[in-house]
Amino acid sequence: MKTVIIDYNAGNIRSVENALRRLDLEPVITSDPQLIREADKVIFPGVGEAATTMSFLRERQLDTLIRDLKQPVLGICLGMQLMCRHSEEGDTDCLGIFDADVKRFVNQRHEDKVPHMGWNTLYNIKGALLNHLPENPYVYFVHSYYVPVGDYTVGTTDYIQPFSAAIQQDNFYATQFHPEKSGAIGEKKKKNFLFEI
Repeated sequence: MKTVIIDYNAGNIRSVENALRRLDLEPVITSDPQLIREADKVIFPGVGEAATTMSFLRERQLDTLIRDLKQPVLGICLGMQLMCRHSEEGDTDCLGIFDADVKRFVNQRHEDKVPHMGWNTLYNIKGALLNHLPENPYVYFVHSYYVPVGDYTVGTTDYIQPFSAAIQQDNFYATQFHPEKSGAIGEKKKKNFLFEI
């Protein structure tokens, strides 16, 4: 199975690569359009800033390429946010795969901290990506922006308010949480995407 991690000037790529190597996979890290199109599975990870990253993607026409992919694609953290229509981070137009606007967390109470950082619970989970997980599993988050709950939501988390921890539409899957930092739950989610979808 050919697994590609899209290299698009965003952080966290090496930790995703190492997580896949622990599953005895040899992912290719690339921005080469042909290699991306030929992959069986594509991973679109990211830690970074929306506007800068979208500029990078557009300059290399990777924005169009990603939207047109037909094989399973997994977005992680910033990758999930960039799959949406628009982000409040830098007032940025994104890929538009999901008809959703990415919002910034607004503190409601003194104890609310932004970014949301640490372990939190998933609930209302459904679909192939989160299949066979235990009830209310804990996963790891680091983010200041969130995708509201909508028709595409396949997993929800509460922090300040309910938000989409995982979304899915057609061949596009995404999680706000970091599977590579989420222990056994994250590993199961990676296996679901790589071997069952």
